[in-house]
Amino acid sequence: MLLNEKYEKLKKYIEELGSAVIAFSGGVDSTFLLKICYDVLKDKAIAVTATSSTYPEREFREAIKLAKEIGIRHKIIRSEELEIEGFAKNHVNRCYYCKSELFSKLIKVAEEEGMKYVLDGTNADDTGDFRPGRRAAKELGVKSPLLECGFTKDDIRKMSKELGLPTWNKPAYACLSSRFPYGEEITSDKLSMVEKAEDYLLKLGFVGFRVRHHGDIARIELRQDQINMMMDENMRKDVIKKFKGVGFKYVSLDLEGYRTGSMNEAVAEMINNV
Repeated sequence: MLLNEKYEKLKKYIEELGSAVIAFSGGVDSTFLLKICYDVLKDKAIAVTATSSTYPEREFREAIKLAKEIGIRHKIIRSEELEIEGFAKNHVNRCYYCKSELFSKLIKVAEEEGMKYVLDGTNADDTGDFRPGRRAAKELGVKSPLLECGFTKDDIRKMSKELGLPTWNKPAYACLSSRFPYGEEITSDKLSMVEKAEDYLLKLGFVGFRVRHHGDIARIELRQDQINMMMDENMRKDVIKKFKGVGFKYVSLDLEGYRTGSMNEAVAEMINNV
């Protein structure tokens, strides 16, 4: 199916829904979905962003800005994952607990606002990775229009660019809890360490990276084309100083570079049994 055909299919799909609450993080996928929902449904669409300690302040501020630019009504709710039983223990099903909590709150918003459906930004590429949050979406009846209409990440970026959305080339993002190996307890202090470390790398000009938290060790994953930036002596010393200042004792650079789902590599057998 051609991209324009997918686009028309998506608009028709959303039109037939009639009204919807959209889970909005400010990322590439949810921003694109939000734009189409607003264009098609107008005041029958509401963006909802959930704040928590796993959601960086910079992403929250950007989500507010994007929703305002699009013109859609935007509600802010609180969904603190660390208060969810089982989440902080960081089992491989961690995302299931998180999404169950989030989608339940979005369903409540939809009921209060008289909206028929809750939508998320899952796309066709997401089915190829381990995503226990998808099970929560299915159980609670959350719809994924981008997935249903066959939109890949590349499709979404291309259409976002055509629509003039500033997120068209935004690096992929995942919540801060994805920076921890399964089984390592997640705490607010540890999340703060990761957020401050990643904010500093952004300030230095790095894009599309992750800072993985391994106890006292920070494992930095950079894009292959930016690894050499870290080899500059002054840059390296600055990063080490900053990372130790936020609480890490050791700072390492992953020579494989950034890749999504790297924390799943060490527990592949466990994941296959979930």
